[in-house]
Amino acid sequence: MNVPRYPSAALRLDAGASPKRDDPRPGDARALVDLPTREAAQATGLKRSALRSRGLRIGVPLALIVLWQLASSLQLVTPETLPPPTVIVAALKELIADGELQSAIGVSLVRAATGLAIGGGIGLLAGLFAGLWRVGEEIVDAPLQMLRTIPFIALIPLFITWFGIGEGAKVAVILAATIFPMYLNTYAGVRGVDPKLLEAARVFGLSSRQVALRIILPTALPSILVGVRYASAVALLALVVAEQINAQNGIGYILVNANQNQRADIIIAGILVYAALGIVTDLVMRALEHLALPWRPRFELA
Repeated sequence: MNVPRYPSAALRLDAGASPKRDDPRPGDARALVDLPTREAAQATGLKRSALRSRGLRIGVPLALIVLWQLASSLQLVTPETLPPPTVIVAALKELIADGELQSAIGVSLVRAATGLAIGGGIGLLAGLFAGLWRVGEEIVDAPLQMLRTIPFIALIPLFITWFGIGEGAKVAVILAATIFPMYLNTYAGVRGVDPKLLEAARVFGLSSRQVALRIILPTALPSILVGVRYASAVALLALVVAEQINAQNGIGYILVNANQNQRADIIIAGILVYAALGIVTDLVMRALEHLALPWRPRFELA
């Protein structure tokens, strides 16, 4: 008869004694420890990542401001060249107390929104026309690709000749700057639809109109929203240039007056206002993307 072999230490029993169990006892180093589940570990990792992201987003600008103030306090930079943050905050308070900054922001936002609405609308329609129809691509794509290579700043003298030095030239500059980001992203989104989806639509017998409304446009929507976000940022960049054309109001008017009076603190304050408008605009566009695309997954490398 074959007797199974076991390690001698595994089943060595004392006479008359019951087998030893592996139950943990007080003071036993082999006591069981509850390990975190995978979901709990992922939640902890996400919380740490969010805290780190917020800390970097807030800490880095604050560190730069502190270094800026220290450089001014130690007279490493003269106040005439770069005023310290405290002086710039005082200049902002001065503009707010006079009510000049509030009215200027409203005027500048109306200019940027008007140019963005017209230019973005033209770019959206042109992108859909060129993306959905081959004849549209043949008519629209080549001229717009040629015009895209021309900097919108170079068109300012032409706009002044056409529209004068009033609001028309300023809106035209913003319009010309926002057409192409909207057109390129819309065209790429429409042409980037998965061919398998179009083939499935033909199998189910959908008409061309149904394919465009139910498949192409929803699939191209993320790219279109990226175009809106990019065009809104470009609109603010063009606004800075447009408001140098004989501005009688707006943030650009404040900067021109500050330049004539050699007020570097107000100039930097106006530049920071432009930057703040850009950040707020980007946050608004991000919120619109999340609302319009709740189904899009969020992925990031650890």
